Amino acid sequence: MSIKEQASQEILQTEREDFYTLSSEEVLENLSVEEQGLTEEEAKRRLERYGLNQLAEAPRPGFLQLLWEQFNNFIVMLLIVASLISALLGEWIDASAIMAIVLLNAILGIIQERRAEQALAALKKMAAPEAQVLRDGSRKTVPARELVPGDIVFVEAGNYIPADLRLLEAVNLRIEEAALTGESVPVQKDANIRLEMNVPLGDRKNTVFMGTLVNYGRGRGVVVSTGMRTQIGLIAEMLQAVDEEETPLQKRLDQLGKVLGWAALAICGLVFVEAVAQNTDLRLLFAPDGGLLAYLDAAKEQLVETFLVAVSLAIAAVPEGLPAVVTISLALGMREMIKRHALIRRLSSVETLGSATVICSDKTGTLTQNEMTVTRVWANGRTLEVTSNGRTLEGSFLQGGQPVDLEDFQAVMTGLWVGALNNDAEMEISGEGEGQPTYRLIGDPTEGALLVAAAKAGDLPRPLNHAYPRVAEVPFDSARKRMITIHHIEAPKKDDISPFDDDSKRYTGYVVAVKGAPDLVLNLCSRYQRMDDTSAPLDDARRREILAANDEMTKDALRVLGVAYKVVAEIPNVNDPAEIEKDLIFVSLIGMIDPPRPEVIPALATAARAGIRTIMITGDFPNTAKAIGESIGLIKPGHKVLTGADLDRLSDEQLRAEVEQTDVFARVSPEHKMRIVDALQANDEVVAMTGDGVNDAPAIKRSDIGVAMGITGTDVAKETADMVLTDDNYASIVAAVEQGRVIYSNIRKFVFFLLSSNIAEIMIIFLATLGGLPTPLTAIQLLWLNLITDGAPALALAMEKGDPNIMKDKPRAKREPIINRSMGLGLSVQTVMQTGVVLLAFALGLGWHLEAGAAIPQGANLFTYLLQHDWTGVDVLTAETMAFVTLSLCELFRAYTVRSEKTSLHGIGFSSNKYMQYAVALSIGLLLLVVNVPFLQPIFNTHFLSLREWSVVLGLAILPAIAEEMTKAYLRWQEARDLKRHPVAAD
Repeated sequence: MSIKEQASQEILQTEREDFYTLSSEEVLENLSVEEQGLTEEEAKRRLERYGLNQLAEAPRPGFLQLLWEQFNNFIVMLLIVASLISALLGEWIDASAIMAIVLLNAILGIIQERRAEQALAALKKMAAPEAQVLRDGSRKTVPARELVPGDIVFVEAGNYIPADLRLLEAVNLRIEEAALTGESVPVQKDANIRLEMNVPLGDRKNTVFMGTLVNYGRGRGVVVSTGMRTQIGLIAEMLQAVDEEETPLQKRLDQLGKVLGWAALAICGLVFVEAVAQNTDLRLLFAPDGGLLAYLDAAKEQLVETFLVAVSLAIAAVPEGLPAVVTISLALGMREMIKRHALIRRLSSVETLGSATVICSDKTGTLTQNEMTVTRVWANGRTLEVTSNGRTLEGSFLQGGQPVDLEDFQAVMTGLWVGALNNDAEMEISGEGEGQPTYRLIGDPTEGALLVAAAKAGDLPRPLNHAYPRVAEVPFDSARKRMITIHHIEAPKKDDISPFDDDSKRYTGYVVAVKGAPDLVLNLCSRYQRMDDTSAPLDDARRREILAANDEMTKDALRVLGVAYKVVAEIPNVNDPAEIEKDLIFVSLIGMIDPPRPEVIPALATAARAGIRTIMITGDFPNTAKAIGESIGLIKPGHKVLTGADLDRLSDEQLRAEVEQTDVFARVSPEHKMRIVDALQANDEVVAMTGDGVNDAPAIKRSDIGVAMGITGTDVAKETADMVLTDDNYASIVAAVEQGRVIYSNIRKFVFFLLSSNIAEIMIIFLATLGGLPTPLTAIQLLWLNLITDGAPALALAMEKGDPNIMKDKPRAKREPIINRSMGLGLSVQTVMQTGVVLLAFALGLGWHLEAGAAIPQGANLFTYLLQHDWTGVDVLTAETMAFVTLSLCELFRAYTVRSEKTSLHGIGFSSNKYMQYAVALSIGLLLLVVNVPFLQPIFNTHFLSLREWSVVLGLAILPAIAEEMTKAYLRWQEARDLKRHPVAAD
């Protein structure tokens, strides 16, 4: 074993909690970490010993607990009581069959819940935050749960701290620790101090804690505790994991199930009372030689049979499988969304997606490729074009289309030098393309583009940073719209791109480098850089020239940064940025472009067809935003581009009106985003808002669907959002909306399928009993029917890919009930059709039974005679089997037609859902099993059907499916008629 491995094991055996009392060097030595971080091999060893960096969750329920939850249900308890009563009365076959079906339903319920739980657990795992670490000398992104003690972690504004860290570096680092210490003011951190033992958490200035938030600045620290050993982990030991809340959809469905359940119980009670009155002699209760005991003894069989039918009918009527199928539908749909690069963090947002009417999208990285490339540099009245070739450093500087020697454009090189120094991005070789090394940029794309441009001019960032090391900084923030860095003039060289090009001079002092919004940077300058790298006073004419050049660049959809600098003798006080920024020298304008994503244009068209507006919200200048918007077809004829300044002049009422005719908002602040969301929601729009920064979090939270960027987004944005895009792509939002519509549609299909069948079952029993006929379906048949039709086919509906025209429908109204007008019509039609065909099949079976016994008087009307006949004690096996098979096939045939709410079966394709083929085949197999296997026939009260009986059953069973196709055709005709009468005005 190596010395390093021995040291690592010693640390693991002697964990300490006083790292805040040690210096940075002592902490690294104690943790056996070098400046280049852990190796991947060592990190794996430590991960095996320490475990994952995550808080322990409450144990999942075991099999017995899940089994009890399946039985802990009023209806199921009723079935068990019915089974026990049957057993006590000697009906062992019925009792055994009921219990077997109850157990089978319970096991299926457990399997469904386990699958849903596993799917949701996988989603949680994918939603875990990430951390930037230094391993093997390179900065890498790893899941935060894989951090180990000794990992060196980088943090910046907007990050949640992924583990307890002893800071090694802190640059204006402020941490919001209210969640841990209750301190409402962000804590200023200092990596260089050592503290005494037993210092309270709130005073540990050199340590940051898991779960707290970086409010400002940046830093670097070494992990000292992970998982349950962190400070927040100690608190978590006293808590249990919070249960997932039901979504509004699940709550509505649960409420619907309860209402239907109680209604079904009431109807079943009426059926029971009616059947008792029809099939037993109630006069025995009041006869002199009768009484209750005599009545019970005489009517024992009829009472038990009627009770079992009523209970079984209640089971069939109550949609007890609804919650499980809804959960599975949501989980499967969310997994499909992940394939489309959209990670759903909250189940409730899935149903909200189907209602989205407006998508407020960032421009950079969402509508565009987020690969900024410098294409133009302006300095001292001269403009150079910059060519590029992907991420290689190939490129030329052109004037009038002809290559130039940059030595003749010193101010251009100085501008690129300032941009490379005032920069937090990193550039490293990632491979090779066309014989040239390719580079991977780590950090902000805009800053990465500046590094690439400086490298094309002749200087890579690492040598520049060694020659002009950074000693202080004022980080960028959205309010100031600029960044300041301060560099020591340590080793300038004649051949670098800085203005210090004379080796004979001894340069001393510090460079103050500033970059930011051109207009704001210009306001801080008193001089400008001339092309020979000398400076001159900045008069009003020169200011107008610079602003005109900036305006010209933004008209060409370029993002423009202004860069300035000055040389000072001493390090300025970074706590006073206004003093640092005085009397700067304006150098150049640097223009870059982020080309639109090629998939955005068709995605915008899809969203428009689906009735969804897209609004671009960006911090760019209006000309840039307008040019991009027009190039991708986002801006509609007659619509506007408004700026943040315009918004400041509008009242809330005026903004409500303007937002309807505005497709682009430019130069906006986070507060403006909030107002835009409020205005849209006041107009009854359902808003999806994208964002990536800390300052975007309020607008993300305020919107109906908050969307965070998974690549460039901060932890705050991701934690606030309902949905995280793993590819930062607008097209993924549209795909997620489509999938959200599919999920909601599939749930509606299942609800419709379930309710129409259950209501029909109730009406069949109720009407037959009311008419004095024998019960068409026995208790066992109802339970088996419930199993084969509400099981596999219903689950197969969750696998539907969605209607082909689902993105041509208008967004669903937020308050639209699940059972809307079209579903209400379908329920009515199906209740009538299924009830009618099953009762007709039953009546024909009864008639053939009487014909076989020559019991029908000559000339009597068959159906009138059936209602008048005394059926007491008559075995109607054929009629019951025909009713059972007809209803079963009705529901299985309808499983195909219910796959779309409006599109015909021909339109969606009979075999397009392979899971439905398997489900229906399985269910028909189980049906044939109980009808044709001799030893099962007595249990299920069935017998072989003749060819004539099968022809009637099949002919009748297909009629509800045909009726459903006709209903859909009527709905399509009605929709087309309404559209013709009230055409949608083109936006």
